[in-house]
Amino acid sequence: MIILIFLIGGIDLVNPRAFISFDFDHNEPQKKYFVGQSKNSRTPFFISDWSAKIAMPQNKWEQIVEEKMKKTNMCIVLVGRYMKTAIGVKKEIAMAKKNNVPIFGVYVDDANSSSALPEGLSRSKTVRWTWDNVAKMIDCAKEEGKNKSESFSESLK
Repeated sequence: MIILIFLIGGIDLVNPRAFISFDFDHNEPQKKYFVGQSKNSRTPFFISDWSAKIAMPQNKWEQIVEEKMKKTNMCIVLVGRYMKTAIGVKKEIAMAKKNNVPIFGVYVDDANSSSALPEGLSRSKTVRWTWDNVAKMIDCAKEEGKNKSESFSESLK
């Protein structure tokens, strides 16, 4: 299973970079909605597609994903109803933690606070999908992990 990756943002405090993690097998439509709706001018970020365009061996995928993760300010996990089977999402969360990248989740696909979360994602850091909720979580992530000890421009090098 290959998980597609998206990069949100720019290089300043207004537009932080975010790695988007989602279950390709079950939540690709929700990823498309998230990307499309985020282009609304009221959102505190913009999205550039950095997805893996082709299937590749697992070890190469892991290397590419980790390099992309290192260049972001946060990891946003789109939490669907089938997270227990999303092995790639679990690996991406582990990579974010390894690289001190703040993580938060957004419920999609009728998932909610009683849905299973992927290992490593805190329930208290997972919110219902509204742009106000996402904006609040982005603001929190700007002050956590590697963002706490570095300026945004330094953390993107």
